[in-house]
Amino acid sequence: MLGLGIIVLGLCSIFVGVADISLSSIFSGDTDALAIMLISRVPRLLAICLAGAGLSVAGLVMQQICQNRFASPSTTGTIDCAMLGYVVALLIAAGKGQFFTLAIIFSFAIGGTLLFVQFLNRLKFKNAMLVPLIGIMYGNVVGSLTTFIAYKYDLVQSLSAWTVANFASVLRGNFELLYIALPASILAYLYAARFSAASMGESFAKNIGLNYQRVVFIGVAIVAVLASSVVMIVGMIPFLGLIVPNVVSLFMGDNMRRNLPFTAYWGAVLVLVCDVIGRVILFPHEVPISMIISVIGGAAFIYLVLRDRVNAR
Repeated sequence: MLGLGIIVLGLCSIFVGVADISLSSIFSGDTDALAIMLISRVPRLLAICLAGAGLSVAGLVMQQICQNRFASPSTTGTIDCAMLGYVVALLIAAGKGQFFTLAIIFSFAIGGTLLFVQFLNRLKFKNAMLVPLIGIMYGNVVGSLTTFIAYKYDLVQSLSAWTVANFASVLRGNFELLYIALPASILAYLYAARFSAASMGESFAKNIGLNYQRVVFIGVAIVAVLASSVVMIVGMIPFLGLIVPNVVSLFMGDNMRRNLPFTAYWGAVLVLVCDVIGRVILFPHEVPISMIISVIGGAAFIYLVLRDRVNAR
C-alpha cells in the first residue's frame, strides 16, 4: 500500500502541470511530450523525493543528537547557516563548479550546527521548548548577517529566490547533487543505535563505551550534508525535518532504526503532496512549495507544542 501510494503521487507529479502531457502522447512517440517528461517532470519528481526524504532524515538525526524532539535543521540554525554559506559561495566560488560551492555551504552548515549543539550541551535546558526557540533566534541572527552581506554585494535577488523553495527550476543536469541524500541516509541508518545512545546523554554514552563527541560530529555532518544539498539545489524548506519525524514517532514509537525508513518515505510523500497542491491551487500559476509546507508545518508545530504541554500536566 505504501508503494502504491507513492507511485500514484509520482504519476500525478509527472502528468500535472502547465504543459499538457498524457500517457497516450508518450506511447504514441510524441517527441515534445517525451522531452518534457524526461528533461523536466521526472527530474523534478526525483528531486522532490530526495529533498523530502533527506530533510526528514536530517530532522530525525538532529532530534537524537540534540536530545530534543523539537529540534530540526530549520529550528537549530542549520539551514540558516547553509544559506550564509550559499551567499559566501556566490562571492568567492562563482564559476568554480557545484562541488566547490557545496563544500563551502557544507562547511558553514556543519560549523554553525556544531556551535549550536555545543551551546546546548553546556546549558542543558530542562524545558524542551527552549531549544527550538533559541535555535530560531540563533537562525535569525545568522539570517540577518546573510541579508546584510547580500545587500552589501547586491545579491538580494539571488538570496530571495533561494529563501522560497521551488522545484519549478529543477531540470535534468542541475539536481543530481541531491543523490548525496542516499549515502547520507544509509550512514544515518547504520549509526542509528549510536545516535539513540547519544540521545540519552553524554554520561550514558561514555559509560557504554561510545565516543560521544565523534558520534555527535558524525550526526551533525549528516545533517549538514543533507541540508546543504537541499539548500543549494532547491532552497529553504521549513518545518519538514520537524513535523515528519514527530508524526512517525507518534505512531511507531522512538526506535530510530525502525523509524528512519518510514521517516524518509513520509517526508517524500509530504513534499510530493504539497508540490502537487502548489501546482493546481492557482493553475496555471504555481505556488512555491515552501509556502504550502509552512502552512501545514506551522499548524503541526502548534499541535505538537500544545500536545506536549498537555502531556506534561
